[in-house]
Amino acid sequence: MRALRTACAAVAALVLAGCATAPARPAPGPPAAEGRRDALIRHAQRILVDRCLAGQGLTSARKPSSEEDDRRLRTALFGSGPTELSLTLPTGHTVHAHTDGCLAAARHTLYGDQRRWFRAEVTVNNLRAEAAARMRADPAHRAAHARFIRCLDPAGEAGTPPRQTAVESRTPPREPAVGTRTRPPQAALEPRTPARQSAGEARTRPPHMAVERRCRGESGLASVEARLEPVRLAEVRSLRRAELAAHTRLRTSAAHRAAEISAAVRHGKTPEKGSVSP
Repeated sequence: MRALRTACAAVAALVLAGCATAPARPAPGPPAAEGRRDALIRHAQRILVDRCLAGQGLTSARKPSSEEDDRRLRTALFGSGPTELSLTLPTGHTVHAHTDGCLAAARHTLYGDQRRWFRAEVTVNNLRAEAAARMRADPAHRAAHARFIRCLDPAGEAGTPPRQTAVESRTPPREPAVGTRTRPPQAALEPRTPARQSAGEARTRPPHMAVERRCRGESGLASVEARLEPVRLAEVRSLRRAELAAHTRLRTSAAHRAAEISAAVRHGKTPEKGSVSP
């Protein structure tokens, strides 16, 4: 009997030791830095889109060889038929997107509720455009802008409207990456970056840019915009705080899911199709 008890105790010790030496691997977490988190989400989205396209015998890595191949690729990426999602912004512009297609499927995997993500993403991406529209409607800005126009064309004989004011070029609306069919496939997968201006190009800028810069100062437009822009942006952010909060929550969830997808790819595994992080 004593031998039996000793043997049982030894077996129990082995079981406990085995459990203690095989801890579960913790789930990977996303990086804290915002830029690295954005890059991680884009990387995971590309993985999902490429996998979806490959399942249809397609790829975005090379240029389509014919119009038919291009049409097929665009349909696979962006979906077909009438767009299911749309949002009219306070600026008057309406943004549309599909809920089918590989890009929409990838975003569904990353963000979950497509409609909620679409509304939050489009709204947040156009906060500066909304703030700029409010600023241009301000009486102080209108008066300064009128002085700016007179400075550019004192005789009032210009046949074409002057160039856009600096506030419009300085705070352009970020085009929401919602995957509408009017955008080329590569643009839907990678963010667009402005071309780098060389030192030579900077030295040879057209004379009208110097005139605009002088007129912005003399008309008071530059100082008015510097004063109004942060105020109007704060107003807009306060008005859209619900969308901002939803955008933050959804991006945090997407970052965690993207970390899982990237880790699975590194370990040679395939994430479960259609799974979505809570």
